[in-house]
Amino acid sequence: MKRIHLAVLAAAGLCVATATPAAAQGLRYGVNAGLLMPMGDYNSFDKPGWVAGAGATYWLKGAPIGIRVDGQYSTTSHDGFDGSSKIAGGMASLVYGLMPASAPARPFLTGGVGYYNVKVDDGAGSSGSESKVGFGIGAGVALKMGTGSNRIVIATRYTSVSTSGSSTTFLPLTVGITFGK
Repeated sequence: MKRIHLAVLAAAGLCVATATPAAAQGLRYGVNAGLLMPMGDYNSFDKPGWVAGAGATYWLKGAPIGIRVDGQYSTTSHDGFDGSSKIAGGMASLVYGLMPASAPARPFLTGGVGYYNVKVDDGAGSSGSESKVGFGIGAGVALKMGTGSNRIVIATRYTSVSTSGSSTTFLPLTVGITFGK
């Protein structure tokens, strides 16, 4: 789990460190936070929790397609008994902008594959952890802020992690801010 945290932090740091020189090439980077809604079996034992993340999208020149890399961390509490679930990981995705980048509101679609660590703590000192592949598909809208290039992004992405037994599925509902071109 500590390696996953370090990998997420390193990816976010790399995105920020490389953003300034590459911004002219179509790189946008940002942070987000919001509500994590457990789904499926995960919903049967956990309440909604919070999620936070960081990422970067490289928009291909002259195309409505971008390549996105992001990391996130979330936590939820068990419903009716002590303990919590924590999920940390990252995803590489393709993004398709439905409007031109110059539009005041730019809706988009996204889909990708990632790697996540799911840790469940029973509240009595016992916990289990699995690191598995996951996939996600989602949508959102990027809203221009004034005359600059900053945008407020409202997004969601159905995510399923292939954990033992049944998949851990969740829906993060996030609001964030992005910078860059």
